[in-house]
Amino acid sequence: MRVPVISLALGVVAVAAAIMLPTVVDMFSLLSMTVYLVMALLALSLAFVWGHGGILCFGQAAFFGLGAYAWAIGAFNFGPDLVAMALAVAVPAAFAALLGYFMFYGKISDVYLGVITLAVTLILFNLMNSTSGDSYRIGEALLGGFNGIPSIPPLTLPGATEPLSPEGTFTLAALTLIGAYFGLRAIMASRFGRVVAAVRENEQRALLLGYNASLYKLAAFTLGGALAGLAGMLYANWGAFVSPGVFGLSQSAQIIIWVIVGGRGTLIGPIIACVALQAMVTELGAQHTVDTGLVLGLILIFFVLLIPRGLAPTVLDACRRAVRPAKEQA
Repeated sequence: MRVPVISLALGVVAVAAAIMLPTVVDMFSLLSMTVYLVMALLALSLAFVWGHGGILCFGQAAFFGLGAYAWAIGAFNFGPDLVAMALAVAVPAAFAALLGYFMFYGKISDVYLGVITLAVTLILFNLMNSTSGDSYRIGEALLGGFNGIPSIPPLTLPGATEPLSPEGTFTLAALTLIGAYFGLRAIMASRFGRVVAAVRENEQRALLLGYNASLYKLAAFTLGGALAGLAGMLYANWGAFVSPGVFGLSQSAQIIIWVIVGGRGTLIGPIIACVALQAMVTELGAQHTVDTGLVLGLILIFFVLLIPRGLAPTVLDACRRAVRPAKEQA
């Protein structure tokens, strides 16, 4: 597959920024940017599942939270290394595969898919809230109920003698986001990605052409769950803490808003929207003058009513319309 020169150049610039930024910004800004990138990876997972796969998932936070808890439990029991990281990806991926199997092979319609995924997220939220007490532990990891799991050991990369520093965590989050973005672009351009898009556009026609639509939807849903779990691992590693709040309704709603504002059907749009909205919420929260939930709600209503396609597709269309007359004159 040929990589466009512009995309390759942007990838090189992004990698260089991921390596150089920790040396030029202060620690507070670095920590803030790290969590922005982690959440952007979470937004990217839903951008693929919903935007490319057409699967209306209101419960992406479930896989995010499972990844965070799997990392914490694995880090306490097996050490904060690749084994715990593998668990953080495998557990939400397996859960997504199991849940998706019953939904897709059960021929559940899109509306009920959203309801089911949201309900599962809320069930996990209430379940983890009910695990307070010394009896609720998995190996060495005490679940902690609504207090969560504190003091999670930070990731130690293979061959390293020291755990990742905040600078290393930022670089890892940035490189993971860049790799996931270009990896998903490659998947979307592959035969598998084209079939997933065909199923999204007309599932009945894809079935008549001999494709197992349920299997392709299940694979896309599982991949999205794995990416969300990876984001959860990075989040727990960033804050050294995880609580049932990762399964909360507000978390699920924010992911949907990021994708709608950025532009469903694109990958870069939800990333930009996620970073921009998080920075805005952080600034508004520091001023204590405006309710951030109200602002996010107004932004969502504005985009749904006036810019339903989202920011990225609208801007790209405007650029194409501006360039077209110039080309015609030339």
